[in-house]
Amino acid sequence: MLKLPNTIKMVITDFDGVLTDNYVYIGENSFSTRRLNYKDVMGCFMLKRSGINISIISGEKNPAIEWIKDTFELDDVHQRIREKLPVLKSIIEKYNLSPEEYLYIGDDINDIECLNYAKYKITVPNATKRIKSISGIQMTEENGGDGALREVADCLTSI
Repeated sequence: MLKLPNTIKMVITDFDGVLTDNYVYIGENSFSTRRLNYKDVMGCFMLKRSGINISIISGEKNPAIEWIKDTFELDDVHQRIREKLPVLKSIIEKYNLSPEEYLYIGDDINDIECLNYAKYKITVPNATKRIKSISGIQMTEENGGDGALREVADCLTSI
């Protein structure tokens, strides 16, 4: 079970590997798609309904992120980001968040700086070994794309 304070005002997360199963499905004409679990979609709803903001910082750009952004009216969605820490810091500054008011969820090497920077850091069981070894990191029981975000939402909300 995750141990998070009731002071969290924002969940800042990577997308692929956290809200997806980290697979990219390539179809005809190089069309790519990703799978979202409705448990994670409901987790977004639960967080927003409880007044907890959600921000996405992704190294990729894809329609699934746009769908989440539009569905839940997310203001801070950043795609094609190679260096995520400056974006994380800008979000923290924009919302004037203290270390006790946000958490970061990531699963791969492009999340290392953000995970090391955040006081509350979460990863998924199918993350890389390097991420799992970060000091102070908590791990969900569910894999990325299989309800990991919902697990965070269950911990932070009473819905």
